[in-house]
Amino acid sequence: MSSATVQPQLDPLRFFEGRTETQGMVKVMFHKPYRTHSIGVGRIEPDGSLTLIQRVEDEGKPVQERRWRVRQIGVDRYSAAMSEAVGPVDIDKVGDRYRFRFTMQGNLSAEQLMTPLPGGRSATNTVKVKRFGLTVATSDGVVRKL
Repeated sequence: MSSATVQPQLDPLRFFEGRTETQGMVKVMFHKPYRTHSIGVGRIEPDGSLTLIQRVEDEGKPVQERRWRVRQIGVDRYSAAMSEAVGPVDIDKVGDRYRFRFTMQGNLSAEQLMTPLPGGRSATNTVKVKRFGLTVATSDGVVRKL
C-alpha cells in the first residue's frame, strides 16, 4: 500500500492546538435559526491535556467565552470539563468520528459529532440537544485550523 492511500491518524487534542474557527447554523425549536461563529485558542499543557478557550459569537446574543479542558483517559477515549456542561464531557472515537456526550442546564442532553475531513485541517461538526428524549435544538457547521 502506498503512503498516498493511507490517511494519517488525527490527534484530536493537537487539532485544537493554536487557533481554530467554527462556523455554523443553530436551529432551536420554536425559534428562528441563527448563525454561530467562534474563534478558539488552544494549548497543550505540560501534563498533555488541552486547554481551549473559545470566543463564541451567536447572532443576536452577547459574546460568550467557552472554556474546555480535555485529557486522554484511554485509547480513543477522552474526558473533558466544559463551561457550558453540567458534569464531565465524555468523548470517544466512533469509526472516523469523535462523539461528545454531555449534560447542560435545564435537563438538556447533548451529543456532538465531529468528523475530520480529508487533509486533517477541518472537520464537520453536528450537535443534537435533547430534552426528555425530544430533539429541541440542532447545530451544523465546520471547524477549521487557522
